Amino acid sequence: MKTFHLIRHAQSAANAGGISRPEREIPLSGLGKEQAAALVFRLPENRPVLVSEMRRTRDTAAPYCQKYGIKPAILPCLNEFSCLSFDLIRGMDGEARRPLTQAYWQHADPHRRTGQGADTFAEFDARVEAFLQNACRSLPDGALLFGHGIWIAMLAWKLLGFQAASSADMTAFRAFQTHLPMPNAAVWQLCDSEAGWRLSFQAA
Repeated sequence: MKTFHLIRHAQSAANAGGISRPEREIPLSGLGKEQAAALVFRLPENRPVLVSEMRRTRDTAAPYCQKYGIKPAILPCLNEFSCLSFDLIRGMDGEARRPLTQAYWQHADPHRRTGQGADTFAEFDARVEAFLQNACRSLPDGALLFGHGIWIAMLAWKLLGFQAASSADMTAFRAFQTHLPMPNAAVWQLCDSEAGWRLSFQAA
């Protein structure tokens, strides 16, 4: 049996409504840096650390890694769902981006790609499925995985037995995801058991 902790990154500049940057380059906000520092005292001591390819997960893990002298490993299947191409949102703040995000989800096409560098919903689903079927089985017990809120939501969705293949599935997932408690720096626990993987929220 294995147990992992899944940590949503601390508040990013994008979460705070800042001007768009390329997905992999988005830093933490000032509040996010404080949240990342506080995580050191909320997480189990001296565990292996894995991060996505996004800067905000590395920045969130940094205080913990510095405390224990850990070099984080990059696990690409933890990557954010990037539904909007940077070319579409260049120069926009959070308020300006919101209608484009809403329109994307209303369109509800799992295979739609909005431009260069953007994911399709189907690709995002496959990434989380790859974690469940392959990556998690080879990770060290007790590892801390610094990732993204929508990724954790998709994992929860799949563990509940729901699909993410059709337009209807995509719409249902979006409703589920937007109502799931997922504050920045949220910590979840993923445990392997005889009944399969179980995901639970860890209160601060």
